[in-house]
Amino acid sequence: MEMVLQNSTDFILLGLITHPTFPGFIFAVVFSIFLVAVTANMVMILLIHTDSHLHTPMYFLLSQLSIMDTVYICITVPKMLQDLLSKEKTISFLGCALQIFLYLTLIGGEFFLLGLMAYDRYVAVCNPLRYPLLMNRRICLFMVVGSWVGGSLDGFMLTPFTMSFPYCGSREINHFFCEIPAVLKLSCIDTSLYQTLMYACCVLMLLIPISIISVSYTRILLTVHRMKSAEGRRKAFATCSSHIMVVIIFYGAAFYTNVLPQSYHTPEKDKIVSAFYTILTPMLNPLIYSLRNKDVATALRRIQGRCTYSQKVRAGDVSKKY
Repeated sequence: MEMVLQNSTDFILLGLITHPTFPGFIFAVVFSIFLVAVTANMVMILLIHTDSHLHTPMYFLLSQLSIMDTVYICITVPKMLQDLLSKEKTISFLGCALQIFLYLTLIGGEFFLLGLMAYDRYVAVCNPLRYPLLMNRRICLFMVVGSWVGGSLDGFMLTPFTMSFPYCGSREINHFFCEIPAVLKLSCIDTSLYQTLMYACCVLMLLIPISIISVSYTRILLTVHRMKSAEGRRKAFATCSSHIMVVIIFYGAAFYTNVLPQSYHTPEKDKIVSAFYTILTPMLNPLIYSLRNKDVATALRRIQGRCTYSQKVRAGDVSKKY
C-alpha cells in the first residue's frame, strides 16, 4: 500500500463503505443490481430495435436513454465490484480521467435527452396532427446527436482542468469512483475558484433541460385541462407518467449533487446520492418504462410468443426426422 501511495500516477478508491464488515454481501447486492440494470436496458434496446410497433420517435429516444444508462453503469460498477474483492483498490491517473470524462458526458447527455423527451411528449399531446412532421427522423437524429455532443462538451471542458491540478500527499479518494469534488479534495492548491465556476457551469447546464421540461409540461397540463374526454386525459397522463417519474428520480439526485452548496455536502451523503443515480437509476429507468407502458409490455409478449413458436417448430421438425 505504501508503494502505491508513493506512485504519483495512481489513486486509491476507498469505496462506497470505507471498511465494509461484509464485503461479500455488498458485492452480491451491487452485482445483482448491475445484472438487472444491464439486462433490462439491453432487452429494452432489442425490443425497440426488433419490434416495428416501437419504431416511433418516443421509443427511439428511449433506446438512446437505455444505451446511456448501460454505458453509465458500466463505467463505475465493475471497478467498484473489483475493489470489493481486492486489497489494492488503485486506479491509474488516465483511468481516473477517463472515468470523469465518460461520467460527465453521459450525465450531461441524459440531462439534455430527458429535456428533449419532454418536448416529444409535448408535441404528441398538444400537436398530435403535426407530430410526424415535427418529430421526423431527421429531427430525432439531430436531438440524439445534440444530447451526446452537449454532454461531451462538459466532459471536454472539465476533465482536463480537473486533472491538471497538482495532486500530492494522500492519493486516497473517499469515493467508489472518480467524481470531481472527491478528486479535488486531494489537490495541493486552492481549487475554490474552479469549484465555483464548475458549480455555475452545472447550474447553467441544468437550466436548459429544466426549462424545456417545465415549459413542455405546463403546455401539456393546460391542454389536458381543456380536454372534455376522460379517456383523452387518461391517455395523455399515461403517455407522460413514465417520463415524469424518471425526470423526478434523475433530476432530484442531480439537484443535490450539482446545485446545493458544498456546505450541505458530506462525503457519506455524496457517496449515497452518487450510488443512487449511478447504480439504482440505470436499473429503475427501464423497469419504469416497461412496467408502466402497455406498448413495451405488448412488444415483450410478442417477442416471447415468437420465441415459443420457433421452439415448437424446431421441436416438430426434429420429431419428423426421427
